[in-house]
Amino acid sequence: GRRSGPSPPGLGSCSQRCGEQSGPCSCHPTCEGLQTCCSDFRLFCLEISPYSGSLMGGKDFVVQHLQWDSATNGVICRFNESIETRGHVDAQRRVHCVSPLLYETGRIPFTVSLDNGVSFPRSGTWLAVHPSKVSQTEKSQLVNETRWQYYGTADTTGDLTLTWSTQALPTQGVTIELWGYEEEGKPYSDGWTARWSFLYSLATNIPNSGTFTFVPKPAPQIYQKWKVGALRIVSSTHAKGEKDVHSLWSNEHALAWHLSEDFRKDPVAWARAQCLAWEELEDQLPDFLGELPDCPCTLAQARADSGRFHTDYGCDIEQGSVCTYHPGAVHCVRSVQASRKYGSGQQCCYTKDGTQLLTADSTSGSTPDRGHDWGSPPFRAPPRVPGLSHWLYDVMSFYYCCLWAPECSRYMRRRPSSDCRSYRPPRMGECPAPGGPNCQARREGSPGPLLSPASVFGDPHIITFDGAKFTFNGQGEYVLLEAEPTKLRVQARAQNRTGSQGAAVRGTGLMAVAVQEGDSDVVEVRLAARGLQVLLNQQVLSFTEQSWMDLRGMFLSVAAGEKVSVMLSSGAGLEVTVGGQFLSVSVLLPENFLNNTRGLLGTLNGDPTDDLTLPSGEVLPSSASSQELLGFGARWAVKNDSSLLTYDSSELVRAFLHGPKHDPTFRPLFPEEIALHPDQATEVSKLCADDDFCSFDAVATGSLDVGNATLRAHQRHQQLVQSLQQGAGGRVVSCGWLAPPHDGHKTGTRYLVDSTVHFGCNSGYSLVGAKASTCRSDGTWSSPTPACKQGRSYTVLLSIIFGGLAVVGVAVLLYMLLRHRKGLRTRCSSQP
Repeated sequence: GRRSGPSPPGLGSCSQRCGEQSGPCSCHPTCEGLQTCCSDFRLFCLEISPYSGSLMGGKDFVVQHLQWDSATNGVICRFNESIETRGHVDAQRRVHCVSPLLYETGRIPFTVSLDNGVSFPRSGTWLAVHPSKVSQTEKSQLVNETRWQYYGTADTTGDLTLTWSTQALPTQGVTIELWGYEEEGKPYSDGWTARWSFLYSLATNIPNSGTFTFVPKPAPQIYQKWKVGALRIVSSTHAKGEKDVHSLWSNEHALAWHLSEDFRKDPVAWARAQCLAWEELEDQLPDFLGELPDCPCTLAQARADSGRFHTDYGCDIEQGSVCTYHPGAVHCVRSVQASRKYGSGQQCCYTKDGTQLLTADSTSGSTPDRGHDWGSPPFRAPPRVPGLSHWLYDVMSFYYCCLWAPECSRYMRRRPSSDCRSYRPPRMGECPAPGGPNCQARREGSPGPLLSPASVFGDPHIITFDGAKFTFNGQGEYVLLEAEPTKLRVQARAQNRTGSQGAAVRGTGLMAVAVQEGDSDVVEVRLAARGLQVLLNQQVLSFTEQSWMDLRGMFLSVAAGEKVSVMLSSGAGLEVTVGGQFLSVSVLLPENFLNNTRGLLGTLNGDPTDDLTLPSGEVLPSSASSQELLGFGARWAVKNDSSLLTYDSSELVRAFLHGPKHDPTFRPLFPEEIALHPDQATEVSKLCADDDFCSFDAVATGSLDVGNATLRAHQRHQQLVQSLQQGAGGRVVSCGWLAPPHDGHKTGTRYLVDSTVHFGCNSGYSLVGAKASTCRSDGTWSSPTPACKQGRSYTVLLSIIFGGLAVVGVAVLLYMLLRHRKGLRTRCSSQP
């Protein structure tokens, strides 16, 4: 029997209505704050714990706030409207579901039936994540994983050990299975499919001790086509290979330990044959390199370009720079978005001094990927399956060519690094006058991505994409950015604050920022009592389990609860941080937004003089007064029918949904109204120096803390600009990779302006050409790579000639001395 049920008839129910706001009661996520929920809201709009797990499936989760008769065994959970798993009710009458094996990451909708599949009135969302983002306690561990992946190669034999948490899989007996991954069909055709398959059991019905050790034997020939796989541990009560049951998975890995006797007899020859076969296949597949974004030239750029690149978890400077596949690097980044046509990915790795590592110089270099490691929508079709497509097309080939056989040059030829010559960082404030040469160059387009950061911070101060600066401290909700090409919209809510004495201050700051691009999800970041709060489609998100989420049309990353990064499919990026009592936001845009932006952040075209453009198209002069700037901002107020912001409290509904979007009664403090007494002037000057934004906020609020927060936010913006523009004249210049001479060598792997590369020849060869070449500011090398000619050098030949003459001279001198002594003896012997 049901212990908790729907509302009484007539009061409305959330059965099959989750997300709806209309009707006698609400089933929308905002209803709890507004106290308009149907009484059965939590029974039908499900909250679950845990809320995330690996896309490999097998995670047991509990439906919160719902209890059911323990005699009921008809629990079925349906994911993506197509995949069903069997759930259960535990002894505490809690309803459980088990996540299925998926081929995608992101938020997966699911529904629950408690009548054995007759109806599915309850719904929720499961977050499927990349296997590498799963907690180590949630999977089985390959002890000394390197041995597993090198097993059968030179000096790697003996037994292997697998461990796991018995608490994570409470059962008496377990079965350990091997599953294999493959992608079948013609590459890049509609028939190309991804498949996990149960292969065989390593052990059946053994005690759940948390450890298993065995000596691997070559698998039968029928299993040899699988080169990538994972181990799964399940309760022995399940049939072998039974799908979508509570389980623990190991990392996916190279199945060296199960490969044939041929591999063990001569692993190098076996791997070389696999490498050559991969090379032959690669030559038949389309070239994906041309559609990848170019790598940033420096580590600082790579970390600052947050709209298009994000930390590669396999080589992270924040986590100790454990770079297994890139020794010598301290940090790598990956392109956030997979390439549009082929679903490929870019990787860029850097040394401690910020220099990019290239495969042409080192096997530790940055390698692009045919399959983006993080996958990409629609995910389920190769080569877009997160993690696994990358393993098949990029990682296994690295094992064949580089780790198991000495054929790495073949791999690197087909995975060459981007050398950043086409990467173009932002060039803010380069337009001395409209129509000038620099402006013209930018309007005509530069040969590479154009990034120009804009920021809003403090009380609030705005720096546009083209570097114009002004202060607009109205109270209301405003359009920061609208961009037609991708239907990108960024909106913000500005509110005034209360001073230390409880009185309202005549200044405002950002309290919420919302973004949407096209039909993507809507993400809102707002300032709450305990720091940043993130909402997805007006529902508060939890980051207790995951700090990275794959969402519709965007990726979302949260760092230490202090910074939220939104990476959109267009390559645009937002970073929202806490700046004292207000939010600070920075926006980065790629080149396709040139001449296509409007709003408070201005028109991205290299001309700061037209950034105060009204919705009507009228342009205010740069010399506009504070009063005119207030009127300018008011014209960019959001309209109710296009608002992205959330109204989930009676206060927000009253002030912003039912009230005016721009409060005409709020009169801010204008700069010209500020008068400093001497003591205050000294304190402000000591803190702010020549930063006008800091000075204004410190005086306007009467708080040096607020001024200091503004100063730090302004400095972060300046640091962002500096990091992206590092180089002479506000830009980074790369001359590109310079080859060493044939039969020679070079010293130096940095190819940016003013860097010098030195050349030398191998023994028995002489250098013909310059001994060194320097990268010039126009992007060209001062000298080409010299040649090394066989034969001795002129210096050596001259040394031999002069050395030979010296020997002859010494011999003649000795001969003359000897003749002279002989003559003396003859004369002496003839005397009486």
